Amino acid sequence: MSSDVTRREFVIGTAAAAAAATIWPRRALAARRRWLSGAASDPSIVRPFDLARVQLRPGPFLDQAEIARRHLLSVDPDRLLHMFRVTAGFASSAQPLGGWEAPVNELRGHYTGHFMSGCALMSTSMRDPELRKRGAYVVSVLAQCQQAHGNGYVSAFPEEFFDRLRDGKNVWAPFYTIHKIMAGLLDTYTYTGNAQAMAVLTALAAWTRGWVSPLGDEAMARVLEREYGGMNEVLYNLSAVTGDAQWAQLAHRFDHERVFAPLAMGRDELKGLHVNTTIPKIIGAARRYEVVGDARYHAVADYFWREVTGHRAYCTGGTSNGEGWQAEPDVLSTQLSGYTQECCTTYNMLKLTRHVFGWTADPRCADYYERALFNGILGTQHPADGMTLYYVPLASGYWKLFGHPNESFWCCNGTGLESYSKFGDSIYFRDDAGVYVNLFIASELDDRERGVRLTQETRFPLEESTRLTVHCAHPVRFAMRVRVPYWVGRAGSATLNGRRLDAFAAPSSYLVVDRTWRDGDRLEMTLPMGLHADPTPDNPAVQALMYGPLVLAGRLGSAGLTPDVLRAEPTKPRTVPEYKADPVPAPSFTALGADPSTWITKRSAAGAPLEFHTVGQATDVTLVPLNTVIDERYAVYWNVTPRGA
Repeated sequence: MSSDVTRREFVIGTAAAAAAATIWPRRALAARRRWLSGAASDPSIVRPFDLARVQLRPGPFLDQAEIARRHLLSVDPDRLLHMFRVTAGFASSAQPLGGWEAPVNELRGHYTGHFMSGCALMSTSMRDPELRKRGAYVVSVLAQCQQAHGNGYVSAFPEEFFDRLRDGKNVWAPFYTIHKIMAGLLDTYTYTGNAQAMAVLTALAAWTRGWVSPLGDEAMARVLEREYGGMNEVLYNLSAVTGDAQWAQLAHRFDHERVFAPLAMGRDELKGLHVNTTIPKIIGAARRYEVVGDARYHAVADYFWREVTGHRAYCTGGTSNGEGWQAEPDVLSTQLSGYTQECCTTYNMLKLTRHVFGWTADPRCADYYERALFNGILGTQHPADGMTLYYVPLASGYWKLFGHPNESFWCCNGTGLESYSKFGDSIYFRDDAGVYVNLFIASELDDRERGVRLTQETRFPLEESTRLTVHCAHPVRFAMRVRVPYWVGRAGSATLNGRRLDAFAAPSSYLVVDRTWRDGDRLEMTLPMGLHADPTPDNPAVQALMYGPLVLAGRLGSAGLTPDVLRAEPTKPRTVPEYKADPVPAPSFTALGADPSTWITKRSAAGAPLEFHTVGQATDVTLVPLNTVIDERYAVYWNVTPRGA
């Protein structure tokens, strides 16, 4: 065995877990509360509401979540479990999957973890019992496979992969896949109360402890050079949920000091690093700060977040080119390609942003979250089948390249599935004094501790307003803080029960209405959106165009985009998606001054899909929000020169 956990120890541990399972369902909600509030040392000053407390209402986010739900239901769990069964010595009649889940692919099994997370998140956010059942079925089969291994191990590939990892031989990221499985199990427990998921998880964590324990610091440092996902994060989370400090101690073995040391000292040495290998490690650092109280790891996570969002992020909020940081900070104009930005990086930056916002209540975190959500997550799912992107290309003339159902299973298909399953997790936050409204998404909040139900009615971004109505059986005193985004000018306004408030708030701040609320009280916010340019810091002539928080894409047609070109090759099990046609060039523009409204006009009526058009250019272009562009070529960044230059 690769682990020093013996079969006898595993059987004893499993029996104890089974006995504890009888009381775990009663403790699941308490565990979820511990997850949300962290440990006693948790420094958060605001916290998100539990996903179960927020329900999406009709609008674009609910529409997209429904597409993802149908996609989840279309996945055959037995096909996902095929290689788990085979690896455990069981017969399987299921048809093997392709792509990164193919039997010959060394990352096989990772999507099963995302599937468990997706089922747990979506069954909670969409109140879907069928998805809860599917997640439970996957857990039950993993438990059978784990029992067959006899030492706590469970995976779709043999333990021999870990022998190769320990010995420095070539192998593709086995701990990355184990992290996805562990995270899926933890989500299944914390969101659905599935006790068996916790039993399988703790046994797998014990196997991990047994594998890691014999390694000295030098050997472990070599292991950490191979992508390992968020092993530190999931183990810190397990420690927070169970209250067992041994898992935090194990998590610390996965804290990557080579990466953390310069960040702790405020140095950007990120050039050359693989982006999505790095961000999950930083999320783990954030969790160490919250769970253990180690302030050094606050410095790591906080500096990293501010450096990436402020100096390494595109107009979309995304980051990475060819999956790496290939340039120094603030160099973006030369970092545009068909392989910017990896969607996993946006998913993980949003996760990190929630932590930083929790520590600071800084509205600029919510500004970033909105930008990345609307431009880097929305629009990355194909409406026909729910397949999600690997990359959002930002070089001109490319198109969004989707994979094939049952034949791709890229890393970003997994994180994309999770992204579309949890839209409600960052709309509202809370503190002892009240509620923060961070995103303008049609939804309903159950703030049962205050005895308040808050509904948000909006068609944002098709309309420039949102309406918040309080429902309560008795008058309740609390502060409602509604974000005034960076893109709102001084013309924003608010009314309370139809009467205009005398004061508003500056951009990137909160309008605070602290009062005794009564049933039916309504706060309405007007949030004017306008055109503005977002130039690259190293070359102001290379500009993206935005409307409010929305990145606008110029439509460049669909010439040559046959069905086989629009979808990536399905038969290559390890490669990233490859374009089967060349990009087309985009026109350049001239501008009179810095205000793009002098040469771009809005063509759409109020409440209609947004559409803009350039005027007075050598070649005029129609522009629409990037998140609406599917199956056509587009451009995001343009060469813009002053008129007469």
